[in-house]
Amino acid sequence: MNITKHSGIYSFTVKQNLQLSLNEAWNFFSNPSNLKKITPPEMGFIITSNNQDKMFEGQLITYKVGVLPLIKTNWVTEISNIIPLDYFIDEQRFGPYRMWHHQHKFIKTLDGVEMIDTVHFKLPFGCLGDIAYYLFIRKQLTKIFTYREKRLFEFFNK
Repeated sequence: MNITKHSGIYSFTVKQNLQLSLNEAWNFFSNPSNLKKITPPEMGFIITSNNQDKMFEGQLITYKVGVLPLIKTNWVTEISNIIPLDYFIDEQRFGPYRMWHHQHKFIKTLDGVEMIDTVHFKLPFGCLGDIAYYLFIRKQLTKIFTYREKRLFEFFNK
């Protein structure tokens, strides 16, 4: 995973091919409760909001998540934009980042779906945030998306 920085904003894109139909991919990823299935268990990820069966524009989803060992934080995201079977965007409203913008894009391929995650984020605390990025945030994000890739492969590419 290559993370770049521009104007104080970090960005990365992760692509994965999944052997399932576009409808199956959309149904899995548009159900917020499935996020726990693809998040490393040591993060202690818990959705704390109700009615999480199907996402919709404007939906607020609240979580508790471990950002460091023994340190959990509240995280609130809003589903800000949806084009069904194409993409959706979740944006942090409150949480550990100063800004978090995550686009989930789905492209039908000959043997399934290419899923493209594009994330833009800004850290709090200025240069201290940059130090934290180099000390542990970069490693944690790589671990999260590597775990996610592995779990999705297990679910859909058997």
